[in-house]
Amino acid sequence: MKKFILSALLAITVWAVPSGSADAQIYDPIQWDRALFDNGDGTFDLVHHAALEEHWHIYSQLVDPMYGPIPTSFYFETEGVETDTIAAECTPLEAYDPNFLMDLKFFAGDVRWVQTVRFEGTAPDSIKGSAYFMVCDDSKCLPPDDAFYAVALSDALPASEKPEYCPETTGGHGSSKDNGILMLFFLGMGLGFAALLTPCVFPLIPMTVSFFTKQSKTKAEGIRNATIYGLSIIVIYTGLGLLITALFGVDVMNAISTDPFFNIFLFLLLVIFGASFLGAFEIQLPQSWAGKMDAKADKGGLIGIFFMAATLAIVSFSCTGPLIGSALAGAATGDYGGPIAVMFGFSLALAIPFSFFAAFPGLLNSLPQSGGWLNTVKVFLGLLEIGFAFKFLSNADLVLQLGLLKRELFIAIWVMISLTIALYMFGALRFPHDSKLEKMSVPRWATGAVFMTLAIYMLPGTWGAPVKLIAGFPPPMFYSELSSGHGSSGASSSMGHGVVEAQFHDYEEGLAAAREQNKPMLLDFTGWACVNCRKMEEQVWTDPRVANMLNNDVILVSLYVDERTKLDEADYRDETYGGKSFKIRTIGKKWSYMQADRFGTNAQPFYALIDLSGEHVGGSAGYDPDPDPFVKFLKKELATFTNNNHTPTQRNSKHSLKTLD
Repeated sequence: MKKFILSALLAITVWAVPSGSADAQIYDPIQWDRALFDNGDGTFDLVHHAALEEHWHIYSQLVDPMYGPIPTSFYFETEGVETDTIAAECTPLEAYDPNFLMDLKFFAGDVRWVQTVRFEGTAPDSIKGSAYFMVCDDSKCLPPDDAFYAVALSDALPASEKPEYCPETTGGHGSSKDNGILMLFFLGMGLGFAALLTPCVFPLIPMTVSFFTKQSKTKAEGIRNATIYGLSIIVIYTGLGLLITALFGVDVMNAISTDPFFNIFLFLLLVIFGASFLGAFEIQLPQSWAGKMDAKADKGGLIGIFFMAATLAIVSFSCTGPLIGSALAGAATGDYGGPIAVMFGFSLALAIPFSFFAAFPGLLNSLPQSGGWLNTVKVFLGLLEIGFAFKFLSNADLVLQLGLLKRELFIAIWVMISLTIALYMFGALRFPHDSKLEKMSVPRWATGAVFMTLAIYMLPGTWGAPVKLIAGFPPPMFYSELSSGHGSSGASSSMGHGVVEAQFHDYEEGLAAAREQNKPMLLDFTGWACVNCRKMEEQVWTDPRVANMLNNDVILVSLYVDERTKLDEADYRDETYGGKSFKIRTIGKKWSYMQADRFGTNAQPFYALIDLSGEHVGGSAGYDPDPDPFVKFLKKELATFTNNNHTPTQRNSKHSLKTLD
């Protein structure tokens, strides 16, 4: 269930470091090499090979960057090179990733990607390009990195020498995929049970079972017929999942889910389905389809039973359609197993009641009577669908950077959705198909109380409070009206740090301000896509003690190591530290190398106090969601700075970026 309900809860990519760790260490767990094979027809197969250290993994190209880590991607610098949109890759492992709190596709050990390349016009002497990727272990991730390469065409080997790169087994991780399939099965089953509690399906249970028991000569025959009816439901819905996958491809949902315009389409679709559930209109398949299926069902026998099940699928589409769509969207696993698993679970949940009550028809009397409560379930699902629709709109808004649905407005919408659900459950609101609420059941009251509590809890988030229980669901803190935008410099930018303000995003600008104000500079090595950085900002920096020191006692300089803005070509350079190569082409790589060179680490978040001469005061801090250690770190470093009585006399320190460049 996590992948469907909370795939909308992590709209940003992350990397992490172990709790409390600020140890100086350069991580370099991946090594790249390339091989080129001549196919003899003017095309070449370029093979990218990554060798990872034990316990580390790299992510598939099919990972959704809006909900998880940076997917692996490949780029060409050589002009005139043509290739497919994505490289061919082996079947990835799939398992729950504790860094991102979701199921993800990844590779471990040795992994290869193959790109078939061709050329416009004359073939070049060599192919140059890069891979952009992220690597993680079970407790931390490194910031995204580039691996550059140049392969000479003269070094190409015959295609006959290219080995088979995809092994049948994946070294001890065979159960990862099985676990993912099992989760999809339970996702489908959960949605199937939700579909049962709708006015399109629930009333058909006693009607259908009574039909079978009355038309059958013996009890055993009635049970058999109802069981065949249930199996027919399973065959129809599972076949639907297979058909959609066969028509559109196993990876179509993965490919288009990253597209902002497709997310806008999903937003509109869910709003339409939600409005239908609220009673604005009915979405139904053509009545002629149901008539034809019903006519065939009248013929009796096994074929007739099958067409009765088909009639159920058509008649109940207005309730099951939105849930089927959600189930298939969550089943994008890259093969046929996902759609089969999710639709099998969905249809099994629908089929169980028919077979069970056929075996024990006397229990039909124990079912609650069809009535207004079924419409209550439908309205409840409709309001939730509308709420989740805005998550897809938020995804598109984040990617396109339109600024239309920032954090405060998104939370306000969900406050309104929660209040509407609560008031509806309490009987204060009625929709077109609702009957008058005579009395309130305990489950109805409890549901209303839960959503009323949720609305009250989220309300402070509309004016910037962290609302930590739903962290990751609304847009990130830096995408808020309290922030002046991405990547800006100057004292007015708060960058989502809550009450913390007056920060810079350039070392030299920050150092100049520190000297002018006679304050130390706190370097914050962070990243746009670093969740533990956001946790520090939302959980630690909002502590009044921390906020007071960051606002008043230091010049806060946040350096984003994954900032992709290009440097001027004159500033390009290649550096090496701790055995790791740094090709400095972007602002982010400039800060990343600075962190490694000066502090001996490349993990974020990382904090260090700098004096007025550009020297490191002493200690450092890393990720720890407890504010107390960070308070102690700041107090100790500030005391050292004060005791040393630093003055801004050494303006041309060796640690100035002018000399580093």
